[in-house]
Amino acid sequence: MDLRAVARAATTIENRGPEARALLQSLYPQTGRAVVVGLTGAPGAGKSTLASALITEWRARNKRVAVLAVDPTSPFTGGAILGDRIRMMQHHADPGVFIRSMATRGRLGGLAAATADMTSLCDAAGFDVVLVETVGVGQDEIDVARLAGVTVVVLVPGMGDSIQAIKAGILEIASVYVINKSDRDGAAQLEQELHAEAPHIPIVRTVAHEGRGVPELLAAIEAHPPSESRRVQLWHWRLRDMLLDRLSSRISEEQLRSAAEAVALHRADPYEIVDRWTEA
Repeated sequence: MDLRAVARAATTIENRGPEARALLQSLYPQTGRAVVVGLTGAPGAGKSTLASALITEWRARNKRVAVLAVDPTSPFTGGAILGDRIRMMQHHADPGVFIRSMATRGRLGGLAAATADMTSLCDAAGFDVVLVETVGVGQDEIDVARLAGVTVVVLVPGMGDSIQAIKAGILEIASVYVINKSDRDGAAQLEQELHAEAPHIPIVRTVAHEGRGVPELLAAIEAHPPSESRRVQLWHWRLRDMLLDRLSSRISEEQLRSAAEAVALHRADPYEIVDRWTEA
């Protein structure tokens, strides 16, 4: 596996040019083998440290790991503010690990626009696990559940994670709950609240910087592989996103602004405009 070739293909996909579609279409027959794991939670929950600890554990089991780390966008360069070199330096010399930082570029939901396509690339490249670490925007960060077969939601005691306050957000997308920094006061109470809200979802306590609880977390992840119905649902969401992306790519920003002005001034019918665009 040539990591430089994977990196070049990743750049092609992120640039969203016409060659990206041909590349992804050629890769599709080789996909479907990797386990896609989403790692999400509020900023400060220790997701990056936990991701690094998971990589170490997977590599100890001879699993090839790709990490897609979605970061906030720099207002100056448009690139990711927090680079993977800062966060997971210890794994960069390992030929069995590929780490890519992706900028959100203003997209809400915790993922970059090309993240789903990047998971396909890593899958086709032969990685056993694709770990998608989200930007950490809070309780609305739910897009990852539409991409990952297994979603790990990371919480921390004492950070104001009231279950009643956030249960309608990221808590509902979890396959596994992680209470990280569980050596802090309040870990037992947080676990009780989680269990009361969702008794069917496993809870794992970790202290990521020490590696404590990480083997147990890996066991919980492996115990919840996506079912066939789950895989169908994931592709349902993804096909819809692909369709919307294809339709929106037909319309330039200039066309959109011109149409918006015409509609705002009642010079054009918005329904006729959309009909015309979708029939093109």
